[in-house]
Amino acid sequence: MFSMRPKRKFKFTRIIRNVLLFIGAILLVIVSGNGVITRYEHKQYPAWGQYVEVKGKKMHVYTKGTKGNTIVMLPGLGTAAPVLDFEPLLNELAKQNKVVVVEPFGYGWSDLTNEERTVDNMVEELRSALQQANIQGPYTLLPHSVSGIYSMYYAHKYPDEIQAIAGIDITLPQAVDYFNESVPELPVYMRLIAPSGLARLATYIAPSDVLPIADEGTYSDENKKLTKMITAWKAYNTNVVSESRELKNNISTTKALTFPPNLPVMIFTTETDKVNKDGRSNITFYEEQLKNVHSHQLITFKGHHYLHWTQYKEIAKDVNAFLSASPASP
Repeated sequence: MFSMRPKRKFKFTRIIRNVLLFIGAILLVIVSGNGVITRYEHKQYPAWGQYVEVKGKKMHVYTKGTKGNTIVMLPGLGTAAPVLDFEPLLNELAKQNKVVVVEPFGYGWSDLTNEERTVDNMVEELRSALQQANIQGPYTLLPHSVSGIYSMYYAHKYPDEIQAIAGIDITLPQAVDYFNESVPELPVYMRLIAPSGLARLATYIAPSDVLPIADEGTYSDENKKLTKMITAWKAYNTNVVSESRELKNNISTTKALTFPPNLPVMIFTTETDKVNKDGRSNITFYEEQLKNVHSHQLITFKGHHYLHWTQYKEIAKDVNAFLSASPASP
């Protein structure tokens, strides 16, 4: 008289509910455990440099070397641990220069911030950090990738503070029109990767995906350990995702800017066989950007976008030679 189907349906629903509750409990344990481990690691592995206060938050500034030019290294988008990433090149340059790495908010040992990731905010935060750390200019900016945009903006807004720019495969605002490309951005959900513990899991499962691609011995075991650790803290956090999603506006803001003619500029880029149907490549693009700069140099290397992972000795040698020959040298 009474069908058993509703009871079976109820039983099936209960099983699904229990499975979901179990999965939720596991996720809660993972997230909580990741938070506990992260707090422990922060205490056990303090920042290499000094903290300065910028807009009420802590920003990490690392300095090595005491003489020569003051070179400020700026990371590419999403480079979780800039000080560690730049270390081989930093060490080479510091033999003849005072080298500084300012880790932006959301990177390395620096705090997260609620400030918008506009080009103006990024540059003002950098400038404030240098001032708070008592790093005297004028500076040679050494940007990688997207920091090329911030460097160009800095040079225009505060020309007396910048003596030269030496960029590693830098992003420049004119590239979008030159190559007729759209501006990429990270999806919002990426900001959950670090707090959820997925980034930490990735450092265990596929460590090669978060470590520099370099010859054995280029990066120490300690460096690699810290790189994986900070990746677990900071990978694609809310500031990095916001910076990515602000990139289109930052390009629009700086689109009319070019390198000042009297500012010495050198650019390192990759050798390429990728030439589009109009004969355009990364090399022709940079040549176009440098043509009105009185003192400039374009150097190509075999390698990938992170040229400083493999060509750090050559880059350091070329930067030193360029700055020595530059009329802007102190």
